[in-house]
Amino acid sequence: MSVRVTQTMLNSNMLRNLSRSMGQMDKLQMQLSSGRLINRPSDDPVIASRGIHYRSALAENEQYQRNADEAQSWMELTDKSMDEAGSILQRVRELVVYSGNGTLEGSSFEAMAKEIRQIKEQMGTIANQTMGSRYIFAGTDTQTPPYDVANGQFVNTNSKEIKLEMSEGVLVPININPQSVFNFKGIAGTGDNIFQLLDKMATQLESGQDATSFLGELDDQMDNFLAERATLGARMNRIELVQGRLQEQELSVNELMSKNEDADVAEVITNLKTQENVHRAALGAGAQIIQPSLLDFLR
Repeated sequence: MSVRVTQTMLNSNMLRNLSRSMGQMDKLQMQLSSGRLINRPSDDPVIASRGIHYRSALAENEQYQRNADEAQSWMELTDKSMDEAGSILQRVRELVVYSGNGTLEGSSFEAMAKEIRQIKEQMGTIANQTMGSRYIFAGTDTQTPPYDVANGQFVNTNSKEIKLEMSEGVLVPININPQSVFNFKGIAGTGDNIFQLLDKMATQLESGQDATSFLGELDDQMDNFLAERATLGARMNRIELVQGRLQEQELSVNELMSKNEDADVAEVITNLKTQENVHRAALGAGAQIIQPSLLDFLR
């Protein structure tokens, strides 16, 4: 059975096709102006879902980079503090060796004792070093000063690690064990920590006697500081490698996201010009369809 084609049907089809053509031009113009293949998820759900995945990966990477930067800052401050501690211990050693000079008088011993007690207080200041409001030599108990200024002793007993996540499932400790630094009691573990040792040396000098008998213990403390600092340095090198990897990963994800979403400007311009020509042809064909009807001749 044949279907009668009316003028209304021709007009409706023409308008529908023109609307579809204009919609395609609008899409291409949006791509050209925004520089992106899609501007809403409904344009292409596959591209949109990939974009969400890439953005999620970038957000995670940015957080890992912030963690790595915080770890680096924490370790650099720790390293500087330990470097200062090593320098003042070297000064103590010079004083102790000099105290063995048989020509020294009691006033000289007294002066050296006073300097060592000042060095001890400076060592306490180093032990109470903070980053922001957190004590870096206090294990996980970062809100309590590890060195008690009132009694001049290292009172912290926390040896737990502070760990930050550098990538999925990879936790890296950023602090050093304060017990291994300021509460180190010799290789056998039966000696004095650094503060107790400085106290004993100062007391010995105040009594008018040289403190050379403490040289062995002092050297053990200095060697321990160097060993702990070397361990910290190795960890800092690891953080630098992590930072480099995270930066490379960020570049890689950005490149993938660009390939997934960014429009090829030359291709979009070509398609837009093609669509404009198609639209002009559609308008020309539509002008032929809208001819005078029979009623125009019955006037």
